[in-house]
Amino acid sequence: MAKKHLKRLVAPKSWKIKRKGIVFVTRPKPGMHSKKNSISLNLVLRDMLKYAKTTRDVKVILSKGDVLVDGKQRKDHRFSVGVMDLIEIPKIKDCFRVLLNKKGNISLVRLKPDEAKIKLCKVVGKTIIKKGKMQVNLNDGKNILVDKNDYKTGDTLVVEVPEHKIKEHLKFEKSAFVYLSGGKHKGESGIIEEIKNSIIKVKPESGESFETSKRFAFVIGREKPIITLS
Repeated sequence: MAKKHLKRLVAPKSWKIKRKGIVFVTRPKPGMHSKKNSISLNLVLRDMLKYAKTTRDVKVILSKGDVLVDGKQRKDHRFSVGVMDLIEIPKIKDCFRVLLNKKGNISLVRLKPDEAKIKLCKVVGKTIIKKGKMQVNLNDGKNILVDKNDYKTGDTLVVEVPEHKIKEHLKFEKSAFVYLSGGKHKGESGIIEEIKNSIIKVKPESGESFETSKRFAFVIGREKPIITLS
């Protein structure tokens, strides 16, 4: 049986929480995001947003259906949220996108109203199902049936939540603007200058170009980002 808590001192470094004080913190339930790149709703609402003082307060807020993740009510305080997930509190008109900052810490970026229902999902695979239909597999665990085989692994789909209706297709290619979710340059972003097998060369908004693994790249625009990054 999985433990519901873990010691605060050994929690992932990406969690922006105090390392002293209460010994244990809420362990997020296993989900589509890695442990180091995800965090529980309890810590988001209590420790990061300061919307509650205790876990009990968080449970009350969630029980009322006041918190949406990717457009759907979530009532489990251990529910795991990670990079590119949308957290919305409709009653106070607050909405945030989960990202990693340049220090590799999980951060919440406040969104404008026109971004609140738009999520970016990375294509991580494709599957042919019954009757030859194509299913696109996304990084957040969702699957979408498509009519055309136009989407490649590494591309990004701009979808409208909660239906995951495709609004736009961003290709993984030269001149694409990417956000890096792992590696030495985690949290940085820039334009792809070159693609060599599994390595890409990225030109950041400031500073010199660098190389990194293409598996860390998340396309978020064409030459410039279509989402707010800070």
